[in-house]
Amino acid sequence: MSALYMIIGTLVALGVLVTFHEFGHFWVARRCGVKVLRFSVGFGMPLLRWHDRRGTEFVIAAIPLGGYVKMLDEREGEVPADQLDQSFNRKTVRQRIAIVAAGPIANFLLAMVFFWALAMLGSQQVRPVIGAVEAGSIAAKAGLSAGQEIVAIDGEPTTGWGAVNLQLVRRLGESGTVKLVVREQDSTAETPRELILDQWLKGADEPDPIKSLGIRPWRPALPPVLAELDPKGPAQAAGLKTGDRLLALDGQALTDWQQVVDRVRVRPDTRIVLKVERDGAQIDVPVVLAVRGEAKAAGGYLGAGVKGVEWPPSMVREISFGPLAAIGEGARRTWTMSVLTLDSLKKMLFGELSVKNLSGPITIAKVAGASAQSGMADFLNFLAYLSISLGVLNLLPIPVLDGGHLLFYLVEWVRGRPLSDRVQGWGIQIGISLVVGVMLLALVNDLGRL
Repeated sequence: MSALYMIIGTLVALGVLVTFHEFGHFWVARRCGVKVLRFSVGFGMPLLRWHDRRGTEFVIAAIPLGGYVKMLDEREGEVPADQLDQSFNRKTVRQRIAIVAAGPIANFLLAMVFFWALAMLGSQQVRPVIGAVEAGSIAAKAGLSAGQEIVAIDGEPTTGWGAVNLQLVRRLGESGTVKLVVREQDSTAETPRELILDQWLKGADEPDPIKSLGIRPWRPALPPVLAELDPKGPAQAAGLKTGDRLLALDGQALTDWQQVVDRVRVRPDTRIVLKVERDGAQIDVPVVLAVRGEAKAAGGYLGAGVKGVEWPPSMVREISFGPLAAIGEGARRTWTMSVLTLDSLKKMLFGELSVKNLSGPITIAKVAGASAQSGMADFLNFLAYLSISLGVLNLLPIPVLDGGHLLFYLVEWVRGRPLSDRVQGWGIQIGISLVVGVMLLALVNDLGRL
């Protein structure tokens, strides 16, 4: 079933985002008087095609990894004399800039629509209350302690842990101070705190901002009673059963599931002994833990889970907006994520953020499937983020991308004449090399995650 969600989720995501991107080019081209020859969603062999009354051919092709709008252009073939005024290359520089920029702009507008819908649908968010602080950590040195609620980071309100994580991600690889405002437990008093960073998580492959600060979010206690087992995991192989209550691990008492998680994580590929209560009797069960992850991220794996419990109403808040207020929220989130995406690319370029965080088609497909299976809200959120990524990436000043064409046209606008064909040809060759290189790097990262 998960594979089906992955396939359908990926096709829907790419279909919607690519179609909207190309429609941006198409719509503005038509408004500028350019004749559009073909509007294709996908590449390769056409699966479905039709024509409109203006002669434009619409195509749905077999390879759904992009699309294109083909316009009448003298540089690509002979144009009849009576259609020269409809040729793309005959349009003014400003019109060509508008046509090229319309695709990425369409992606940003689509993300705003998705965020607008999500803002009206509303969401439940867990209050960012600290459950524990690791001794000697960055958070401990800043004076943070259990029971405090983080209400703002660097001046931005934090309504939930997602917002906390987002604000911290913006500071990855940096040095300096992060300004926090915390609310004391059972109080309305708010006090400032400062986290001191020094090249924080610079180059980390899989950064976990909240954990790296030494903060553990508050969560309700989970009894260590097994509710699910991985059929191929160590717990199943050792003979553990659902309903077993874990009492101790290597002689250390267990009262909460988080204790199990913490102690297992630091024992990869290790033999442990679990004291288990089953049907009123206590038995010892030896288990050889597996390894999950690689290198520094490697941790022990038990292959078991417990049943969740209800969160106290006081720890959960409902966030929603009316139709008008949701427009502003949609625009704000689109802007925030666009800036974060661009900043992350800059940090990768300067080594502040590991290039292993770059994702390719395999990861996109997996996230598409997981979000589609999780529900409409999660899928819309994924579509919004992916649409922003497409918009930002297409605006990069790399020839062959929309941003590269915009760069050529801006230079032409300033100079009063276009760059020579030879210079543009060199730029396109360099652009193709860069794009192919990044795609290969992203694919290698995807395969590494598998």
